[in-house]
Amino acid sequence: MSPVTGLSSSPVAESTRSRPGMGPRTAAVLVFGASAAVLVVEIVALRLLAPYLGLTLETSTLVIGIALTAIALGSWLGGRIADQVDPLRLLAPALGVSGAVVALTPAVLRSVAEWARPLLILVAALTILVPGALLSAVTPLVTKVRLTSLAETGTVVGRLSGVGTVGSIVGTVLTGFVLLSRLPVSGILFGLGALLVVASVLAGWRLRGRSGAAPALALVLAAGGLAASMAPGGCDVETRYHCAEVVADPAREGGRTLVLDGVRHSYVDADDPTHLEFTYVKAVASVTDAAFPEGRPLTAHHLGGGGLTLPRYLAATRPGTRSVVSEIDAGVVRIDRERLGLRPDPGIEVRTEDGRLGLKRPATDSLDLVVGDAFGGVSVPWHLTTVEALREVRRALAPDGLYVVNLIDHGEQAFAKAELATLREVFAHAALLGEPADIGLTHTDAPVGGNVVAVASDHPFDLTAVQKALDARSTGWKTVTGDALTTWLGAAPVLTDAYAPVDQLLQPYAAQRRQDTTPEPVTSPTRPTP
Repeated sequence: MSPVTGLSSSPVAESTRSRPGMGPRTAAVLVFGASAAVLVVEIVALRLLAPYLGLTLETSTLVIGIALTAIALGSWLGGRIADQVDPLRLLAPALGVSGAVVALTPAVLRSVAEWARPLLILVAALTILVPGALLSAVTPLVTKVRLTSLAETGTVVGRLSGVGTVGSIVGTVLTGFVLLSRLPVSGILFGLGALLVVASVLAGWRLRGRSGAAPALALVLAAGGLAASMAPGGCDVETRYHCAEVVADPAREGGRTLVLDGVRHSYVDADDPTHLEFTYVKAVASVTDAAFPEGRPLTAHHLGGGGLTLPRYLAATRPGTRSVVSEIDAGVVRIDRERLGLRPDPGIEVRTEDGRLGLKRPATDSLDLVVGDAFGGVSVPWHLTTVEALREVRRALAPDGLYVVNLIDHGEQAFAKAELATLREVFAHAALLGEPADIGLTHTDAPVGGNVVAVASDHPFDLTAVQKALDARSTGWKTVTGDALTTWLGAAPVLTDAYAPVDQLLQPYAAQRRQDTTPEPVTSPTRPTP
């Protein structure tokens, strides 16, 4: 046994006495960089999977769980291996292999999503697990190299753990606030992979005096860059929140569909703002036309901007209307201007802000109309669905004002029912518009799902006039309220800020016919979607 101030004798301990050393700065850089890289991969993976799995709570939980598994596995195995093999032999390969996997990830995932969708979750798990475990192994490997005396164990372990935590924080903040708003997902991962490969070469040269794997790793990087550029499923534009595409309609010269994370969110005709394509948009317009005298200017607030279809419709059909739009994604606003060809319309003000926060701006009793149409892929912003949020809507509406909201659901319509129950908790009057089978008016057909529209107000509204407007637009939709709506709701829960399991209630992946806003991807950039 060695003296108290030294490490216990072992073959590995004896062999490390003659190996090249690692200074504290080099150790800190390696641990910091590896820890930051793990978090970059985790956050970017969420964006990479969103077009195929949706940006839902389940997707986020899956990715976070896999990343934490990788961290735990890498830390455990890295520590065990460091006690049996010279850690300096493993650092460069760990960095190099993880870099190669990260660089290839965009091409691999997009190809699998296109040609082998059932394998997507498995492959996604591996592309997160492999680099995450290898990078997490860096900390125990470096710690083993730096531990030369038991007297400094606490100092070394504490210092490197702290450096690793700071690296994770920096990786998280850098990705969320800087990288995703300025670079495409494929560019972030390829750039990170390249940095890890370069770090592998430098580590091999500095710590062991050789870097024989450099040619092979450079070849992998080149292959990754080429594959990423050729892989299917890329975006026209990557915004801070979405993978966005603009799909041209060959049947209308000015027609364009805005697709966010594979979901059709808006259809606009740049030359004719009165043209309404999606059925749910026609329903919202029908409610507005029936509730307010023709041509009367309105004061409106829109939660979610998309392609600005409804604000433009109101500006064209009701000159003098003032619409404020709360759109959280500045990238979508740029797409409206640069890709959809939308010219600034008088009376339309677009604010880059969260809808819940935007609802606090209007004065009490100041709005004629609030339109809810905010989605994140197939996910609904839960904080816009609760009693507390709807009370804010009710506060801002005039006594005869209307709240009209587009809802999406499938199967048993559990989310739509919960939202209607919540609307009835806040407003004196509520009604539902949709396909007869979806809103419980017919029992011969199974519910199809897709879009339904809810209407709420403290003032009675004329559903007969609404139905007449729906029929005039040949929507095929019906209306339901009163006892029939109560029967349809059943025991649906009321959503609150303390309890709003929206992602669990929503059933976006049911095998249903496609409607206006569904989780099914648009497969052609030029073919109109039926």
